[in-house]
Amino acid sequence: MSNKHNANKTKSTWKTKQDHEKSVDDLLDELAYLRAENDYLKKLDALIRQKEQSVQTKNKS
Repeated sequence: MSNKHNANKTKSTWKTKQDHEKSVDDLLDELAYLRAENDYLKKLDALIRQKEQSVQTKNKS
């Protein structure tokens, strides 16, 4: 099963099932997805902060 297909299956499972109804595989898929999303958001936040800092540095010069 491809990751893209698996992610789509997992997303739909999140919306339709309560946590206690999900299989271990579904919960692990959800965990992996949320960890990847968290990593992405941390990197995005770091890039935004870096850009803001460079703008502030240029304005002080």
